[in-house]
Amino acid sequence: MANSSRTFSDVRNVILSAHKNTGAQDKVGFYDTWAENYEQDVALLDYRAPLLATECVSSFFRGDREKAAVLDVACGTGLVSAHLKMGFRHFVGIDGSLKMLELAKKTGLYQQLTQCLLGQDEIPVESETYDIVIIVGALSIGQVPLTVIGELWDATKPGGYVGMTTRGNTDNWEYKAELEQMIRALEEEQKWSRVTVVELEVWEKAVSEQDSGYIPGAIYLY
Repeated sequence: MANSSRTFSDVRNVILSAHKNTGAQDKVGFYDTWAENYEQDVALLDYRAPLLATECVSSFFRGDREKAAVLDVACGTGLVSAHLKMGFRHFVGIDGSLKMLELAKKTGLYQQLTQCLLGQDEIPVESETYDIVIIVGALSIGQVPLTVIGELWDATKPGGYVGMTTRGNTDNWEYKAELEQMIRALEEEQKWSRVTVVELEVWEKAVSEQDSGYIPGAIYLY
């Protein structure tokens, strides 16, 4: 059960711990422990990525929403699909944490939920299956390795959309630069084309001593 007495200071310590570059099993254990307080904590953080990313994807999607298949990668408790449920109906979720997946199941949004350690296990889906593949919050230092980008592309139908986000604050600059380099490489190989890239100054509250106020973030839609 979530702890209603948690403060921003509590959340700050949790977020800083989440950003540490630990092994996959340690990361899964961390998210299993965090699961019950996760949604309450990200609300205290004023974490806007799920809403902003889904609004971006929704604004450009031109297909039949009721028939569209959505792959929610690193789905957590289901915040992204919860925002997309206005119009979209078919969701498959993937996450490394069984505790997070248990909470996602309770939403009733997903037709299928599968545990997968991103970057260690290959995403367990068939190629060219999904109209939308979206990953929010997991592409950053200490989280998911960039090798997953090719797997996101592979899971997407021709003509489908891949939505990705990352933080733009100081400790994530190098990761962000490498992510953008990989995105451009796939574009140069004509595997996908840019729909939009949105840089936002107000992404979530800053937690590190290097930052203050709100940190920036970015949405990439291909």
